[in-house]
Amino acid sequence: MDFSSDEYRREELVRLIERSVEQLSLPELEALYYDMSTKNYIHESL
Repeated sequence: MDFSSDEYRREELVRLIERSVEQLSLPELEALYYDMSTKNYIHESL
């Protein structure tokens, strides 16, 4: 496994997700937040 390639792909995905999230409406963001928090992907202490 090529770590640099994995890291590049990770950064690429983060940028894509960030741009996509910026386009969501408030209800969509709330739904995403709820879904992610119930799956323990979001931790308020961060």
